[in-house]
Amino acid sequence: MGRVPNLTRADAQAALRSPLAFIAARWSPDPRTVRRAVLAALVMSVVIVVTGGAVRLTGSGLGCPTWPKCTDDSLTSTREMGVHGVIEFGNRLLTYVLCAAVGWAIVAVRSEKPFRRGLTRLGWAQFWIVMGNAILGGIVVLVGLNPYTVAAHFLLSSALIAVAAVMWQRVREGDGEPRPLVGKPVRQLVWFLVIASVLLIAVGTVVTGAGPHAGDSSEVARMPVDSEMVSKLHAVLAWVVATLTFALWFLLKAVDAPEGPLHRTRELFLIILAQGVIGYVQYFTDLPEVLVGAHMFGSCVMWIWVVRVLLSLRERPDTPVAGPPVPPAQSSDATSASIA
Repeated sequence: MGRVPNLTRADAQAALRSPLAFIAARWSPDPRTVRRAVLAALVMSVVIVVTGGAVRLTGSGLGCPTWPKCTDDSLTSTREMGVHGVIEFGNRLLTYVLCAAVGWAIVAVRSEKPFRRGLTRLGWAQFWIVMGNAILGGIVVLVGLNPYTVAAHFLLSSALIAVAAVMWQRVREGDGEPRPLVGKPVRQLVWFLVIASVLLIAVGTVVTGAGPHAGDSSEVARMPVDSEMVSKLHAVLAWVVATLTFALWFLLKAVDAPEGPLHRTRELFLIILAQGVIGYVQYFTDLPEVLVGAHMFGSCVMWIWVVRVLLSLRERPDTPVAGPPVPPAQSSDATSASIA
């Protein structure tokens, strides 16, 4: 084992001023550790959506009737609140796990050598989205599961998934100038696919807001739209996304595109087909909770692959990245001076 440098008062002061730089000066994670940290943040961003859906589908949305405490007198759920309180409070606890995963990803990419500013910014973007969504989740409870706030809560979670997916892709690339792998018409078609996917997810939140699963056993206001009509609109948009994906795959084959875009597009098409089957089955079986939850999970996976298809259209080679120098901690004096 190598010698651990003695910590001086200057080191302690430097750690308080810039804890991430202090850690980066003493730790250089290997690329596999960084990739795992970033993947953990992406996985947790999906898990929190699925567990949030479970809260709603079990009628536990007001299991903790206030926020940030579970009741006016208790931070946690109580025995009298029953299983609904346990489910809702458990989902709140998972927010801390998500914060830990995002924090771990930030520390890992900040400590990687050479320093990659873009990755660090993506990590901090996730952190602030999580903080904003935690506050919005509290507002959802305080306004009695208003369907518009619930929809905004899900859309912000989708934004978190998108940023996490971009970071997951970027951590496996270099920081060189992006080089397109396909022509402009193909890139334009993919942007149409992205826009259609965003509309599909947004209309899906309206389907939820107008549907029977209000998130609580008591009477909760629903969006004043025809649920049958908006469900059909959602289905039409799903067919549009599926058609655009198939057209993209056909075009990529026609222009002899690289394997990366072809594989991601084929995977997306299969995911959309599976998601469509679940959607139609749940529609014709009066929206059973298990299938609705599976459909929410499929929505997250589909959105990740839409982002992956978009990012697969270019490559970024490795290039040296200018960043703050982080010298090795050979002595306590040198380390203190470099951090300060």
